[in-house]
Amino acid sequence: MWSRLPKPAVVADACGRALRRSLPAVIGGAVLAAIGGTAYAGYHWVTTSPRFAVTHIVLQGNHHVSGDQIRAAVPVHVGDNLFATNLGAIDRALRANPWIADTEIHRMLPHTIVIDVREHEAVAVADLGGLYLVDSEGHAFKRAELEDGDGAGLPVVSGLDRAGYVSDPSATAAQIRGALATLDTWRADEARPAIAEVHLDPRGAIALVTAGSGTSIELGPISVGDNALAVRMRTFDTAWAELADGERERARAIHLDPGSDHVTVAFKDQ
Repeated sequence: MWSRLPKPAVVADACGRALRRSLPAVIGGAVLAAIGGTAYAGYHWVTTSPRFAVTHIVLQGNHHVSGDQIRAAVPVHVGDNLFATNLGAIDRALRANPWIADTEIHRMLPHTIVIDVREHEAVAVADLGGLYLVDSEGHAFKRAELEDGDGAGLPVVSGLDRAGYVSDPSATAAQIRGALATLDTWRADEARPAIAEVHLDPRGAIALVTAGSGTSIELGPISVGDNALAVRMRTFDTAWAELADGERERARAIHLDPGSDHVTVAFKDQ
């Protein structure tokens, strides 16, 4: 049995070869451990050191949302560590405010967090079973608080179906965009009366309601970009120019026939 065992010199040589082969891995492991320990120590230091305590929260781009409202909403306070602050949590907290569409947040060494806010821009008020502010894409983003001045001076888009909005918000947004495009075409001529409301009916017809007198200008069914829309508006211009000031005030509705230059004016009872 003893004769079958390797000689000591052979064993020593094999151990030496094994050690030489494993030496790079051992050294590499030691280096990685040292780097990992150093990195952890560095991370622990920057996330706990008072040297990086937050002293300023800089706000940019907010108009409807006050600085106090933003500071109360964000989960960071003066004295918190700059690197331990979760920027994603700040973004999520601010997006909970209906006015805020987007944010850009970054750290500015050694003590400052900068919050750049992009707010929604309301271009109209939509009646969706309640009044809502809508942006230029036709999307409702906030219930209009009229007592707080929401929607002041903005046109109202009415005649929209609440159930349709709930089931297909994108289709309703497209309707609103069409109404706003019609209003833009109307406003291209500053001599035309100011419009307070754009009314849509289920058949696709559009009526513009003037501010003040409340005259309904019945444009009928139209397609945005259709030349017929511009033709009907020019027909209105001609008819409006023929009315005296008193007649304009008394006009209850002006019907524009889509097939001809015929115009029907209905007057309010005196």
